[in-house]
Amino acid sequence: MKDVDFVTEERCLRPSLRIALVTETWAPEINGVAMTLGRMVDGLIARGHHVQLVRPRQALSERAADGPGFEEVLAHGMKIPKYDGLRFGLPARTRLHRLWSRHRPDIVHVATEGPLGWSAVSAATRLGIPVTSDFHTNFDSYSTHYGVGWLERPVAAWLKRMHNRTAVTFVPTRAMAQALRARGYRSVDVVARGVDTELFSPARRSAALRSEWGVAADELVVVWVGRVAPEKNLPLVLEAFAAIRRQDPKARLVIVGDGPLRKSLQETHPDVVFAGARRGEDLATHYASGDLFLFPSLSETWGNVTLEAMACGLCVVAYDHAAASEVISSGCDGLLVKPGAAAAFVAESVLAASDTGLRARLAAAARRRSESMDWERIHDRFASALQRVVDEAQAALPDMFSFKATVR
Repeated sequence: MKDVDFVTEERCLRPSLRIALVTETWAPEINGVAMTLGRMVDGLIARGHHVQLVRPRQALSERAADGPGFEEVLAHGMKIPKYDGLRFGLPARTRLHRLWSRHRPDIVHVATEGPLGWSAVSAATRLGIPVTSDFHTNFDSYSTHYGVGWLERPVAAWLKRMHNRTAVTFVPTRAMAQALRARGYRSVDVVARGVDTELFSPARRSAALRSEWGVAADELVVVWVGRVAPEKNLPLVLEAFAAIRRQDPKARLVIVGDGPLRKSLQETHPDVVFAGARRGEDLATHYASGDLFLFPSLSETWGNVTLEAMACGLCVVAYDHAAASEVISSGCDGLLVKPGAAAAFVAESVLAASDTGLRARLAAAARRRSESMDWERIHDRFASALQRVVDEAQAALPDMFSFKATVR
């Protein structure tokens, strides 16, 4: 109890920040970035900070939300080509400059790198407001998956230029931090991701759902969760499952999610269960009702699904990349394969599928590992990092910030 009281007292003593958070994706859009940002915003508000969320309007009838410690500013946006359900924000530098001139935030945090994010960096810089940013998505590598590989270098240059205009770029893994520094990113800091172990739990396993999938209690269910899109490397999941099924004809593959490849994959793989997009308890039940989780994506900067699967008590086979490289010790709480080693990924998938004892041991250890990835620690780390940037900006420009304090 003393430790808890100390932490609570320490939080109360910290100054409250007015944070403008700019993002081009937000719930109910289903992706890891939107989910993570929702968690982060809740964590900041719970710590007494005020969050002004700037994002694209998702529907013409939508109205900006407002509540204790929270307000929304809705900007204009457009759908992302070939990425149904997601939008990017249109440039809004003049509007943001006017908005933040009237009600100046202590810090602007830009979570996505589209035109709206770029506008936010420009407006904040012009006003002398400290800016931080997130590197959530390898957009430069995505171009090769969508037939515009020639854009990879220009997009990479755009990303680096934008992030280097901010005081700090936050990334979820140490490996990503090292990679960005090697590419010329000047100030990079690591803030990992957490998982809700009450929501994502083995206790949500459902015999009824497994029955809907046509499998018995002792039969194997292989699960994949994510956006059904080219950059997720789904062909390797299908290849690994085909190898598993040669040994275990009763095994079933369940793909949870939606995206541009879903229709074609359903037509070519009628034996696969396509569960569509799922949220909340329904999503957790789909995880927990499986037995083995395959995730060979190399496009992630983190990959929330890895931790969610572990928390639900699944044995995970993944490339040694992103979240998996940070939270899995191969052979202890999951199985990792050298990135790009497709044959090895298939072999490890078959091993996990065929060895019930190994799979059970790794799954139990995965659940225990997930319990150490508490969101509250992540929220404290993020809030402290933002406060540090504000403190450094105030120290660098004492006169301007002193004037700001007197006019509030």
